[in-house]
Amino acid sequence: MSSRPVIEFYFSFISLWSYVGSRRFQTLIQEANARVIYKPIDLMYIFSISGGHPVKQCSTQRQAYRLLEMERWRRIRDIPIVPHPKFYPADPSLGHRVLLAAIEEVGDDSPSIGLFVHKALEAVWAKELDIVDPGTIVRLADEAGLEGERLLERAKVERGLGEREAALTEEAKSRQVFGAPFYVYQGEAFWGQDRLEMLEEVIKSGREPIVIDEI
Repeated sequence: MSSRPVIEFYFSFISLWSYVGSRRFQTLIQEANARVIYKPIDLMYIFSISGGHPVKQCSTQRQAYRLLEMERWRRIRDIPIVPHPKFYPADPSLGHRVLLAAIEEVGDDSPSIGLFVHKALEAVWAKELDIVDPGTIVRLADEAGLEGERLLERAKVERGLGEREAALTEEAKSRQVFGAPFYVYQGEAFWGQDRLEMLEEVIKSGREPIVIDEI
């Protein structure tokens, strides 16, 4: 029996494009019987060291084009999007730590993990909820079948969970990640939800991954 494909997924709960690709990614996971290793990162830090900028620091030209792309992909993916969500930008670290606590307990493969990630992304970009609010995080975790209140308490007091998020961010830095979503399969990186079809191709075709070791 062949081994299952393994996809490393670098993302942030506040990443628009991680949200845009979320449903499509979950479909790919199911169809390919893939295992996902969820890796929440400090996206603002990654931007700061890689030449990226938060939306409001981008030029007006780039901001305008981003809105155009949002509408295009809203139609293509057939998903709701709030172009200017009330609670964005926001610090997703508490939610990330809740996720990491849940992964420790039930594993990346649990359907509740993927559902929680999707619900958290959707909360920011479709439902205009505050991902910083502990009550919101607990509710989303509960809806995904997790024990939200208990996981929240762990996230608040366990230093190791914050250290884990920081370590994943450093790992992303060392692997030349510069945005989100970043999907990595057998060492081949795919930046952006618009590369999901490319990711699907390499998994289904079985071709050798393209890996660039030197710049």
